[in-house]
Amino acid sequence: MKFLLIFVLVFSYMYAKDTQKVTLGIGPYVQSQPYYGVKNIVVPSPVIFFDNGLIYVRWSRAGIYFLGEKGDEISWGFSLTAQPRPFGYKPTDSTALKGMEERKSTVEGGLAFSASYQKDTYIEVMLLTDLLSRHDSWLLRTEIGDTYKAGDFTFYPSVVLMYESQHFLNYYYGVKQTESTATRKAYTTSSGLEIGIQTYISYPLTKNVSILTNLRYDHIATTAKHSPIVKDSYIYSGLFSLMYSFEY
Repeated sequence: MKFLLIFVLVFSYMYAKDTQKVTLGIGPYVQSQPYYGVKNIVVPSPVIFFDNGLIYVRWSRAGIYFLGEKGDEISWGFSLTAQPRPFGYKPTDSTALKGMEERKSTVEGGLAFSASYQKDTYIEVMLLTDLLSRHDSWLLRTEIGDTYKAGDFTFYPSVVLMYESQHFLNYYYGVKQTESTATRKAYTTSSGLEIGIQTYISYPLTKNVSILTNLRYDHIATTAKHSPIVKDSYIYSGLFSLMYSFEY
């Protein structure tokens, strides 16, 4: 987080013409695992929000624009982006996975297009690939969202559609012939669509301090949920973070 923040502040200071806003925070991130017997992922997560029209950070994803336009009503941009994927398992995580090869978390990156209307309604499309050659594949992610206010609360609901390649799904949900047993048959998936709904919820405590919560539900691809190592057809995840905003 430290080096990412230094990069954002120095690089943006060199090129920015106006005052810039930075929002920083940290909090626990929780994500369920759909596999038999595998515990939830619980990790401390840095949270950064920043966008000066040249570079941006959104939670733990960073990017740099190379084409676009920022207007009062409509803004759009193409960027190069990267983000972590906390997922996978070790064969020691549960007895159901004994004899399986480890499936590792990775970092995905690629091309992103984003557009917003009146700074509230937005759409973002990303074509991502595996930068660490773990699942060594690609996926297409589309998110559509809006902004609503209710008293002091601000809600940022969105729908996320993730088209995942066959190779991606086989890496995380497939069972190789060498991994099959009498109770765990070999399983190969095809490509599929994961559908998610989420919302950010922000509540101000002071002028500069606020609470940020993220709640998300994902329904994994139908071709993956029939895997013999998969118990649940869904993934729950969430974040609770104390945020601090400042301008420079």
